[in-house]
Amino acid sequence: MSKSIKRKSKQRASAFAPATVANVAVGFDIMGFALEGLGEVATVERIPLADQASPVIIGPIKGFPEIVTEPEKNTAGAGLLRLIQDQKLKFGFRVQLVKQIPVGSGLGGSSTSAVAALVAANALLDKSLSPHQILEYALIGEEVASGSRHADNVGPCLLGGLLFVRSFPRLSYAKIKTPSIVRVVILLPKLSIKTKEARQILKPEVPLSRVIEQTANLTGFILGCVSKDLQLIRESLRDAIIEPQRAALIPGFSRIQLAAMNAGALGCSISGSGPAMFALALDQKTAVKIQKQMRVACHAAGTPVYGSWISGISKRGAHLNP
Repeated sequence: MSKSIKRKSKQRASAFAPATVANVAVGFDIMGFALEGLGEVATVERIPLADQASPVIIGPIKGFPEIVTEPEKNTAGAGLLRLIQDQKLKFGFRVQLVKQIPVGSGLGGSSTSAVAALVAANALLDKSLSPHQILEYALIGEEVASGSRHADNVGPCLLGGLLFVRSFPRLSYAKIKTPSIVRVVILLPKLSIKTKEARQILKPEVPLSRVIEQTANLTGFILGCVSKDLQLIRESLRDAIIEPQRAALIPGFSRIQLAAMNAGALGCSISGSGPAMFALALDQKTAVKIQKQMRVACHAAGTPVYGSWISGISKRGAHLNP
């Protein structure tokens, strides 16, 4: 994606947006990374405004009938509505979504819809938006999904990599280098946790000792990534604040986490609001072992597994399909 330029407009475009792991245990609302391969495709086409009841039409979304298709309540539609208004567009959009992950999974399913739709729509504009502008519109969709404006999902989804994001007082972000040998294991129990509900259980006040511990862990994790100090990553990838409050939402969480650590994980915690869990591994062989043991532990806890994946941290964010 480049800076704003005038160009000959297209009528139809398709874009892929990767799934994400938000919070990364130590960075609640300020950190996330993109996954390889797993994500969502949005196909967007220009439609005449005069012929439609709404300037944005969503769906149907194959395989996910529970997803709201009213544009103002849909994460993809909300950002597009504001885009049409702000840019004073003389056309609307029809959006078709092909999802690989369900909403309420903790893998950024709402963010992938918002980002993929906006990246595809951007290709249809007479003057393209900058990545920062796209991110601002994606945050509108994120607010619809979670009730708050934070870019730990939409940021890495759009830009790729491990991303530090600051939403206030203004949106800013920076990529954090990660050791290339690190593999990511994802386990998704067959559960659904809504982001808004997962946020509502969080206590508004945190003991100072926990804040100090979490600050040390966040700092240690970032320094470990930048310096490729795997032992520092192992010692620091521990959530002292959010995980203890949300663990009860995932049956067998402690058992699954222990299984991952015993199998050689650098760390294991909740992805986003859950129920997905992630673990970091040093190599593919260890990742396969971790994946197997996490699945076994999840089944032993009486919870079916929706799916599990092994991925790298994708350096490439959302992009147009050929």
